[in-house]
Amino acid sequence: MRQAAGGLRERKKRETRAALADAALRLALEKGPENVTVEEIAEAADVSVRTFFNYFPHKEHAILGRNPEHLERALELMRTAPAEVSPLTLMWHVVREVLQDLESDGELSRRGELIMQSPNLVYQLMVSSFDDERRLTAALAERMGEPATAVRPALVVSAAGAACRVAMELHKQTPDRRVSELVGEGFRLLAEGIDPGFDSTEKGHS
Repeated sequence: MRQAAGGLRERKKRETRAALADAALRLALEKGPENVTVEEIAEAADVSVRTFFNYFPHKEHAILGRNPEHLERALELMRTAPAEVSPLTLMWHVVREVLQDLESDGELSRRGELIMQSPNLVYQLMVSSFDDERRLTAALAERMGEPATAVRPALVVSAAGAACRVAMELHKQTPDRRVSELVGEGFRLLAEGIDPGFDSTEKGHS
């Protein structure tokens, strides 16, 4: 019974977080993100302002739809994935899982467009993304047996993030292509080497 109660509480938390994120996005699209208040979001989701702050530190995170479960699942995958899974493949699994969640609610494109139109939302997304990347880099470096200051794990994580950002921008120009499809193409290019002719020697500048 305790296990069932715990599962019910977790489901209720997920539902409340989703309701707040949905309300925040809807209001931001209607009024503009700068004109939305926490009080309005809470009222639209039928919860108290205090409950809002149990899930999001500010309205921008709600509009962005930030879900800490995504990062926790990613870190768990870092710890438990089979040793033969390559670093970039592992990041693809991480990204694909998040994209499946975001695309399933049908709001990924509208949220992406809204973010790109708001400098404040872009800034908040960058700050939160950098924090996620630091934690993922530390976990990947540990998995790879490399120092926390090693370039390779940091580059793998950052390149994965760049592939997602490029895909979101290109999706605005080619809305008939799904974001996950564009991200997949980016990952394949990273795996194949985006510039086989790269030359870091002095003759490369002549």
